[in-house]
Amino acid sequence: MNTPHHATIALYRIGAVSKTSGIPVSTLRIWETRYGAFSPIKTTGKQRLFAEHDVSKALLLKQLSHAGHAISAVAHLDLEQLRRISNMPHNAHKRLVTPGQPVSLGVVGLSMANRIESTKFAAGLQQHRLKVTNVWMDLDAASKAKLSDAPQVLLIKVNTLQTNVHTSIQALIDQHKFAQTIVIYNFAPESVVQAMKFSGLIVRREPISDSELAELLQSVLLADRDHAQQFGTSGAVIAARKYSEETLSRVASISTQVLCECPRHVAELISQLASFEEYSQACLNNSTEDAHLHAYLRSISGSARSLFENALEKIAQHEGIDLREDQRHA
Repeated sequence: MNTPHHATIALYRIGAVSKTSGIPVSTLRIWETRYGAFSPIKTTGKQRLFAEHDVSKALLLKQLSHAGHAISAVAHLDLEQLRRISNMPHNAHKRLVTPGQPVSLGVVGLSMANRIESTKFAAGLQQHRLKVTNVWMDLDAASKAKLSDAPQVLLIKVNTLQTNVHTSIQALIDQHKFAQTIVIYNFAPESVVQAMKFSGLIVRREPISDSELAELLQSVLLADRDHAQQFGTSGAVIAARKYSEETLSRVASISTQVLCECPRHVAELISQLASFEEYSQACLNNSTEDAHLHAYLRSISGSARSLFENALEKIAQHEGIDLREDQRHA
């Protein structure tokens, strides 16, 4: 439980850390006193208050402990070191939770990362084939990160969205080429929210429940990964749209001799699927009762749209059609 008297950072009693992490209070105390894992703030009443990074550390130490690491050997490490060990390719913990090569998830915001990695949320997250591989305190920290292998999905938690925040997020996406980006916010002008949606970002306002968040994450995954890979779609994440409505309209208007009406039909199908994809996402954002259905529908339509975009590329190559976005009608 957050303490109401502290205005700048969230602080938690040991019982709240225990509830979030699933670690008994007695164990947390041993890790603190015997191994120096945490450095809680002590009030005048001698109550220990833990910060967000302490909750993150407790969650990571639990993962590593279950994987066979001795607490005495890892308790002194910082968050970055602990997460690096947790995500090592041959780490025993990773073998336990990644039998199907889950999609990698990067998270901006410790509170959001702690929420996703909490005991309550972890089981559902694993069922949705996602694994947190990178966590950054804020957008500035994420922008400075040197990544040899960027996560496929980026989840960002910010309090306020403004034009400069949108610019920072877009720069981060351009830098690391995330397949999908989800932004959770508290306050924002509608104009900024719409601009971000037009940029291809999934944007959702708080409050959002754990089940809604799980469905939102599910909606960016391919509905049938194995089937999609058979037809040339790599990875397990729905790729962002490749072509604008203007480009699709231009392709649809081109007359060809060899493939008859194929360019027009495929371009129109992509446009229709993209529209349904956006519709399903809007329904997912607005309805809690049938969120699972709309997450599935969004995943299905996004998967199909991506496959047809691949087909359009083959048609364009065969017909000599230029799909570059800056082209205009001849």
